[in-house]
Amino acid sequence: MAHVRTLILGGGMSGLSCAYHLKSDYQLLEKSDEPGGLSRSIKQDGFVFDHTGHLLHLRNPYTLDLIPKLLGNNIVKNVRNAWIYSSGTYTRYPFQANTYGLPKRVIEECIKGLVDAQLKNPSPSPLPGGEGNLKKAPSPSGRGSKGEGVPESLRHWVLRTFGRGFGKYFFFPYNEKLWTVSSDVLTAEWVAPFVPKPSISEAVEGAFSDRTQQYGYNATFLYPREGGIQSLAFAIAEPLAKERLRLKQEVKAVDLNKKQVTTASGETISYDFLVTSLPLIRFLSMTGNLPPEAARAAKQLRWTSVYNLNLGVQRSRLTDKHWVYFPEKKYIFYRVGFPMNFSDKMTPPGCSSMYIEIAYTPGHPPDDKKALQSCLQGLYDCGLVDRKDKIISQLLLHIPIAYVIFDKNRTAATRTLLSYLQSQNVYSIGRFGAWKYSYMEEAILEGKATAETIDGQ
Repeated sequence: MAHVRTLILGGGMSGLSCAYHLKSDYQLLEKSDEPGGLSRSIKQDGFVFDHTGHLLHLRNPYTLDLIPKLLGNNIVKNVRNAWIYSSGTYTRYPFQANTYGLPKRVIEECIKGLVDAQLKNPSPSPLPGGEGNLKKAPSPSGRGSKGEGVPESLRHWVLRTFGRGFGKYFFFPYNEKLWTVSSDVLTAEWVAPFVPKPSISEAVEGAFSDRTQQYGYNATFLYPREGGIQSLAFAIAEPLAKERLRLKQEVKAVDLNKKQVTTASGETISYDFLVTSLPLIRFLSMTGNLPPEAARAAKQLRWTSVYNLNLGVQRSRLTDKHWVYFPEKKYIFYRVGFPMNFSDKMTPPGCSSMYIEIAYTPGHPPDDKKALQSCLQGLYDCGLVDRKDKIISQLLLHIPIAYVIFDKNRTAATRTLLSYLQSQNVYSIGRFGAWKYSYMEEAILEGKATAETIDGQ
């Protein structure tokens, strides 16, 4: 039986980053034949398609230095050009700061609702995820206690922060389409870093003029010039010793008591520390018998899946937009992105590309033929594609675990599970390993921090 000090499961961004930063002995097992996880790119018919949009929004001094070093000249900086399509018109992102061009009645409802909400909440609202977000904080055990409150719902947070109009025309329909559950079920714990909060004066100004002021964490982004987002995974993996980065190694079972992992080929590897970036729910299913409290917590984890339709079109510059949000129910998709505007190396000359995202309840994907027809009809209706345009490449990618659903049980359940795993010398990290809503920079930094923790022991 082979033994390694640190065994890493999953070659996505967080797993690769952990391997990159570890100074002690390790092996990384990845079931695919290439590193990257969901940050992989597929080349087809001269197009490069990612598993939906994976962009580099960097703020930390370390990653701001690291990523350009890794990618070298293979990097492009973009100023975000994101829009929303609703009420038959395009408005700039974020919706709550840019209602210019919408019907007058929609603008009036939104601004009136915002003013009413601010009058009812004159003091600054605590940001979700901060001290004021929980009506009463969960107990350390994660099990709750008598009289304990629950996290604030997304619906309540939207109403007190932006008002009914903004909720009605964007926040409620969009988030319910994305997460596949109602805004009453969703909590607001995840929104703080991701939802810009313009002032009333900014919202009013954005109702009467076409403003280009940028808001939010993703106002600019970096992207590889060539090769798609997987170029970054290759760059991180390149300096790793080949015998330590083991591809085509699927994990079948994990014995937490014996500290052993068994692969699909029958190999057993023992470890001192285990790092996993596999989806938490999948990893737990490999571990056999969990303690009763952990088993109960695992049953409370919920998620949504994504149907990712990639299209290559034989027409240059379909649009100059990077991506567009679609809150209305008449469109089956919630977002459409345009990789040819991330980098001009993503398509053959004279062509455009797009990724179309449809969320669905796990196990219930849309019918392929009907989904394609609905997508094309929606693209025709909003003017992004013309009926005369020729589709010359088509790639369908299913993402079975795409977004973690933040409901009233998620925080306590993940606290219980991650605490238990850490007591077993297991670090479950990354977007899916830690069961959270995050971005690529956070995954890289979390891998680095985990490596430093292990090296310090």
